[in-house]
Amino acid sequence: MTAASNRDRVFEALRLSSMPLDDDQLSQRTGVRPRQQVNQICRALQLAGAVRRWEGPDGKIVNELVERPSGALAGEDPRTPRSGPLSPAAVVRTPEDHLPSGHSAEQRQAERVMLDLLGRDLALTLEPAKIAVPSGARVEVDGCDSGRTVLVECWAHQGPPKSAQRHKVLADALKLTWIASTMYPRPRLVLCMSDPAAARPFQPAARTWAAQALLDLAIAVHVVEIPDDIRQQVRAAQERQYR
Repeated sequence: MTAASNRDRVFEALRLSSMPLDDDQLSQRTGVRPRQQVNQICRALQLAGAVRRWEGPDGKIVNELVERPSGALAGEDPRTPRSGPLSPAAVVRTPEDHLPSGHSAEQRQAERVMLDLLGRDLALTLEPAKIAVPSGARVEVDGCDSGRTVLVECWAHQGPPKSAQRHKVLADALKLTWIASTMYPRPRLVLCMSDPAAARPFQPAARTWAAQALLDLAIAVHVVEIPDDIRQQVRAAQERQYR
């Protein structure tokens, strides 16, 4: 069975389901084996903007189709009939104008790689998650382990950050601190970056108020080494955004 047909089977199972499905359920419904192949397909669909992955009520990561306001799926031409599976070309590519400002597909891909590298360093499996706080609000984090002992926000930016970009990092730090304040025991908090120049203003040696605040709040800044090709793709995406 080809990768394209497996992807179509996974997509069709999600389209027909009335609720989000985890990787095990998708593997059972589609017959795609091993389960790891389903996981890879769902991650690719997530990077394409067609699928949202988050932590379900039982602690497993579930997959849910992303709907655009027009009723078309992310990456899908609204004029395309919805009678069958999405074509492979539509699944694997999402126009950048559907992505959040300053957050390209290349950066999203890099952040997924960063999360895997950080998980290797910490000996944990880290996945994106949506966490409910006691007030009932739900908030997304870039990564956490199944026991929620670690919460992570990733930032793939390359090069020294500008003022507005520093504010983005500090907003991520505030989000982590807020979520952790509702949890017991308190999880470890990590800001994961992929470039020493981007991380430098937030590390203790910088002697900035932001670095001291992160230190006092027990938020670690962890730098991972991403592959050169991914690093170059992120830099190219940044150049497009800054033009």
